[in-house]
Amino acid sequence: MSDPSRVPSEAALTWLRIRAVARRHAYVLARSPHRLFDVTLWPLVDVLLFGAIAAFVGTGDVPAGQRAAAYLLAGIVLWHVIYQSQIALSTGLLEETWTRNLLNLMVTPLREVEYVAGVALFGMVKLAMGVTVLAVGAAAFFAFDVTGLGFGLVPIGAVLLAVGWGISLLVMGFVLRFGTGAEALAWGVMFVVMPLSGVFYPVDALPGGLQPVARALPTTYAFDALRHLVDTGDVAWGRLGIAAGLTVVLVAAAGTYAVRMLVRFRTRGYISRHT
Repeated sequence: MSDPSRVPSEAALTWLRIRAVARRHAYVLARSPHRLFDVTLWPLVDVLLFGAIAAFVGTGDVPAGQRAAAYLLAGIVLWHVIYQSQIALSTGLLEETWTRNLLNLMVTPLREVEYVAGVALFGMVKLAMGVTVLAVGAAAFFAFDVTGLGFGLVPIGAVLLAVGWGISLLVMGFVLRFGTGAEALAWGVMFVVMPLSGVFYPVDALPGGLQPVARALPTTYAFDALRHLVDTGDVAWGRLGIAAGLTVVLVAAAGTYAVRMLVRFRTRGYISRHT
């Protein structure tokens, strides 16, 4: 007869399943080194590209040019927080479709929230790798120490991290509903969000018709707060509050959509598209 004291608690089982999902994706990365492109070479290319532009616009003693250079370098480092968090979670689901593994997952005790948490956990590792490459590259090649901006980077980065997860939930919902034909959104959607978010410039620089769209995005206020941090060293809590509020709305709406698409995915037998 088994000892009841040795039976794992539900919380322990949940953590075990989350770690198992994260480990599964870690094994995939270890067996496929070319997948490191997104977290090593791509960030390095970005820091070289935008760092070179920053070095060009920041030449001389013109304060405006130096400020613009700081906007570019700080912006590309923080942009990869949202990019890496989104791409890690989105491609986590796509990995299951590519390997025809969705049916296997659905017959296990694994819950949806545990799967998402496991992929997000591993995504944090990839995020740390990518941002480290960017920060080290910016410091080594262009003498820009992003950590010099101080504690204000933490709340800004947290908002951008949550936005990336919210966008990835939307992408996952589209993939569940429309099949692998929607997987292009995993990469393409971020290049729509990027120019509208004012990553490197104020929203006022956008065409007038696009400015209302930009002001509806939480990323716009987060990067506005980043520029304020670069300029003054202070945290613009008001702008961050707006960004956080919009992020909550985004994540709630994206999560609701993803859950509904999962229900439809199961009830209508869309699993046959991925087996």
